[in-house]
Order: sequence, then C-alpha cells, then structure tokens
Amino acid sequence: MAAPQPSLTLVRHGDTDWSLSGRHTGWTDIPLVESGRRQAAQLGGRLRDRSFSLVLSSPLSRALETCRLAGLGDVVAADPDLREWNYGDLEGLTSDEIRSSMPGWTIWSGPVPGGETADDVGRRADRVIARALDAGGDVAIFAHGHLLRVLAARWLDLEAVEGALFELGTATLSRLGWEREQRVIELWNEPPTKG
Repeated sequence: MAAPQPSLTLVRHGDTDWSLSGRHTGWTDIPLVESGRRQAAQLGGRLRDRSFSLVLSSPLSRALETCRLAGLGDVVAADPDLREWNYGDLEGLTSDEIRSSMPGWTIWSGPVPGGETADDVGRRADRVIARALDAGGDVAIFAHGHLLRVLAARWLDLEAVEGALFELGTATLSRLGWEREQRVIELWNEPPTKG
C-alpha cells in the first residue's frame, strides 16, 4: 500500500494597514494590525489539532507573526520563496492608482515594471511544492495572497496566471490535497472562525 500523499494547509496572513486599504504589499515588511493579530490567534484554534511534518513561512513579519500567533512559531522555517509577488515600482499603490496610468491593469496581465512576472512567482511556487512533497507528511504554509493563489494554480498544474481564478482573503485557511493520484483543492478561502 502506498504512503498517503501530503496535504498543504495554506494560511494567508492577517490584516495589515496596507491590506485593509488595498495597497499592493509585496516585499515591504508591513506588520499586522490589531485585527490581524486577533485573526491569527483565531487561526490557531483551527490548526491546534493538526500535525505537520513541516511548517514553512514567508520571511516577512506579517506571515511569521501570523504563524507565531497561530501556535506554530516554535517549529517554523522561513523560506524566501514564499515572499509575496515583487510588485516593483507598483509597490504600495492601489489598483485604482495603477489604472489611472495603465487602464485595465491587473497583476495577472501586467506589466509590473521593476518587479516579477507571474511566471517568476510560479517558479518560486514550484520550488515550495517540491519541498513540501519531500517533507514526509502534511505541511503548513504561511504566506501572502497572490503568492498562495499562484501556488494553488501550480499545485493543479495550471499556468501561474490562473491564480487569478482563486480569490483569497486575509487570515484564511485553504488546503491542497489529493483525490487518488489527482491533486485537488480540498478547502479554499475559509475564514478563521466558522460561522
């Protein structure tokens, strides 16, 4: 009998000032706000009964603090491949501000001057998936909205730009798993507390 395939539990960090105002927050190290810290602690209640062979986080403080407040900070390993999309010259701007000079712009269709393409982010996501598959069990991943959307697309063997199809709120849980040998989404965009 084959060993069970590992699942990947994806956790998007809690609220920050920039996430609440819709500003593109890539590699700028913006901390959680009080509501984000509360969300992270609530996520811990959802993760408490889970066992993980590996816990990975973006090295940015909003992801690491979410992991710590969720109760997994003592076993986490920071992975630079889990940083958010590098928005380059668009860092800190809202989509409306960007569209004032680039009508119809989306992160998925670009351009992203001075930043990464979707394929660049996809290559990082592929490395994270390979690391997770080698972990020998279930994996928890604490990271960022666009990066996690790309990671889900790549898990399903879709192009990185297909991450556009997966909405993902702050402080949400998602799980990537298997149906027999097929990679699937088992859970997506679930808030920290079930209502």
